[in-house]
Amino acid sequence: MTYLGRAYLFAMLFFLYTPIVVMMAMGFNESSLYEMPFSFSTKWYEALYQNTPLLTSGMNSIIIAIITAVIATSLGTMAAVALERRTFRGKSLLQLLLLPPIAIPWLITGTAMLVFFYWSGIGRGMHALLIGHVALAIPYVVLVVGTGFKTIRADLEEAAMSLGSTPVHAFFAVTLPLLYPSIIGAALFAFAVSLDQFVISYFLATPGYTTLPVQIYSAIRKGFTPEINAISTLLLLGSMGAILIFARFAKPGDVSDKR
Repeated sequence: MTYLGRAYLFAMLFFLYTPIVVMMAMGFNESSLYEMPFSFSTKWYEALYQNTPLLTSGMNSIIIAIITAVIATSLGTMAAVALERRTFRGKSLLQLLLLPPIAIPWLITGTAMLVFFYWSGIGRGMHALLIGHVALAIPYVVLVVGTGFKTIRADLEEAAMSLGSTPVHAFFAVTLPLLYPSIIGAALFAFAVSLDQFVISYFLATPGYTTLPVQIYSAIRKGFTPEINAISTLLLLGSMGAILIFARFAKPGDVSDKR
């Protein structure tokens, strides 16, 4: 059974990462039609710097993802604190309502947002994209930070208050530092959800303001070029770098080890 489990894990990782490796490699292939044998070239990265629509949409996606991560992490963390530390009427219902936005297909969510934004006068554009992306990211943040709360001993704040600290000071001095790994992880999650979001962006973006997934979809319809591989590789390496930095400095296991 051990060998079968290892073989299954290897096969799963192989089918998961092989397309990504091929995509990255084809970004360095000189042929625009992915012809073999492989001929190394950086022409598509050079062409990428002259592809204004692709670069602009990529920058739009990064800006929206950063703003989404900041807003969603702030609001989601406050919501997680309220759900964890406060008792109020409707608390169980609110916790239950966090799950449908994650489970509902994004096509339905995008259609509903488009109809609601037109009905309410919000319309389309960057502001609508931010509202939509933040709304989708908040449930993930609440769940991640809420899970982080489960690893923290509640009596630590009580011990701080018994030594003269106020409840607010005890939270910021004791609990919040222990929550930093979960908060950073939630922010990265919100950033990834926003950066990868296609359906919401497709429905809410205007012709003059598009995100990278929408721009890639439009480019594929007109004719696929390895420039898309190039910018996808750069974003992938940037995302992996952020995750590695988080894993290096956050050290999530330290919280449980000190208990």
